[in-house]
Amino acid sequence: MAESAKTIEVSLLGRNYKIACEEGEREALLEAVAYLEGKMGEIKKAGKVNGTDRIAVMAALNIANEFLSIKVGNGFDIGQAKRRISLIEAKLDEVLAQQDKLF
Repeated sequence: MAESAKTIEVSLLGRNYKIACEEGEREALLEAVAYLEGKMGEIKKAGKVNGTDRIAVMAALNIANEFLSIKVGNGFDIGQAKRRISLIEAKLDEVLAQQDKLF
C-alpha cells in the first residue's frame, strides 16, 4: 500500500469491507461501490440468486459484460469517441474565435 493510500470502509448488501484507496481516487471508488451496490441490489431483488457471494459474482459478470460490450460492441471504441469529440471541440473553438473577430 502506497504512503498516500488510506483505508476506507464501504458497505455492500449490508456487509462492510475495508479497502485501501489512494487519496485522489476516493470519489471514483465510492462511485464504483454505489454502482456495484445497485447491480447487486437488482440481482437480489430478482430473487433468482441466493447468497451474497453468488450475488457479487453475478454482478461482476454483468458489469464485465457491460464493459466488454462498450469496449468492442458494434465496433464502438470509447477512446476513439473521446478523441473525436476533442477534435470537434477544437474546431468549434477555432470557428467561434474567428466569428468573434467579425463583431
